[in-house]
Amino acid sequence: MTQPPEALERFGYRQELQRSLGFADLMIYGLIFMVPIAPFGIFGGVFAASGGMVVLAYLIGLVAMAFTALSYAQMARAFPMAGSVYTYAGRGIAAPVGFMAGWAILLDYILVPGLLYLVASVAMNSFVPAVPVWAWVIAFVVLNTVVNYLGIQMTARITRIMLVAELAVLAIFLVVGVVALAQGKAQAGALAPLYDPSTFSWAVVFGAASIAVLSFLGFDGISTLAEENREDAARLGRSMVAALALAGVLFVVQTWVAALLTPQRSELIAAGQDPSGNAFYVMAEYAGGAWLGVLTAVATAVAWGFANSLVAQAATSRLLYAMGRDRRLPAFLAKVHPRHKVPVNATLLVAAVSLVLGIGMSLYSDGIALLSSLVNFGALTAFLLLHVSVVVHHVVRRGSRDWVPHLLVPVIGFLVLVFVVVNAKVAAQLLGFGWLALGLSILVASYAFGHRPTLPTEVS
Repeated sequence: MTQPPEALERFGYRQELQRSLGFADLMIYGLIFMVPIAPFGIFGGVFAASGGMVVLAYLIGLVAMAFTALSYAQMARAFPMAGSVYTYAGRGIAAPVGFMAGWAILLDYILVPGLLYLVASVAMNSFVPAVPVWAWVIAFVVLNTVVNYLGIQMTARITRIMLVAELAVLAIFLVVGVVALAQGKAQAGALAPLYDPSTFSWAVVFGAASIAVLSFLGFDGISTLAEENREDAARLGRSMVAALALAGVLFVVQTWVAALLTPQRSELIAAGQDPSGNAFYVMAEYAGGAWLGVLTAVATAVAWGFANSLVAQAATSRLLYAMGRDRRLPAFLAKVHPRHKVPVNATLLVAAVSLVLGIGMSLYSDGIALLSSLVNFGALTAFLLLHVSVVVHHVVRRGSRDWVPHLLVPVIGFLVLVFVVVNAKVAAQLLGFGWLALGLSILVASYAFGHRPTLPTEVS
């Protein structure tokens, strides 16, 4: 079923973006945003932080995100428009809460492209040291900005190609890994990646889960394409759930195989971190030889620096577009290109911020870890407000008695996320709360100058 323009106009907006994406496009977009081989890049950190129980950390992250995806699906049906949690909390609870939700997830969306460019550029520099990190950052930013500028259909076509390539690399790793296990190269018992009594504690696994959820962030980006979805709003929610489920299966399988083959297991756990970020590639070389280590490292660089950052830039630009359209951010961000039907100014702004962040953080020794922790904090905080918006909109305002999707799911999802956030790194908590305090100050200042946050009234 095609969504009519009235689906958006009844909320006080005009249809400006091009409705050209179907269920498969949206699901693939979410998968690429999450990156099917995302654990390659952060495997060592999750493994060390979880005491080797990397699979358990990913399963907890999957459960947390599953409840969040179901809440997203409910709000996407209620408010089928761009803006993600900014829109859902703003219309589901109140406009000021929507601003704070949008401000929180901006910490994720604005920073994540820069993080992706930095990770990819560092990886490429390790193979081609003659080209400095900053030059790789520029190359990735320019390439992705051009693709996104040409329109969402071009982005969709590229993501399909990249998805096939990533799945091919993953299949190669899994085949080689299983063969290596059959040859007796396992470094731990079969269940150790799921449960190890010598290192287990809930604080440990939930702390590791706060890192692992970085791999899942991206399914929510599908919601930012609501105004480019050509089918009914329910399909949007289903595509988020489907993308998350498929990614979860892929993450669990690959990390289980990798955890069994990780050499120097005890040393990595004792360190509590993977400062070089190459634990997965060392493991891959141990399992299949130098060629597999190089293949997985290059695949990670391309997936993070091109495929993932491509869709991250698209999602971020749509969030800025929605907030600019409502005058919560400068109105110039709401400008849509007359031919390509993309939020052109927002796209260019994301490119500029990513360029500055990528180059700036490349000069900081702990730049990747700092950006990762901030990205996670912003996303998880916004997800908390998402769950609240489901309950307020459906149960409190509309008197819904559909208790499972409108009360039980968001409450459980909220509680799980609270526990993950509480066990996150202290540095992430301090910087994250500082960002929220800045947003709250902006909100208070807007009231002081008579600019009360409002949203267009829904037309019945």
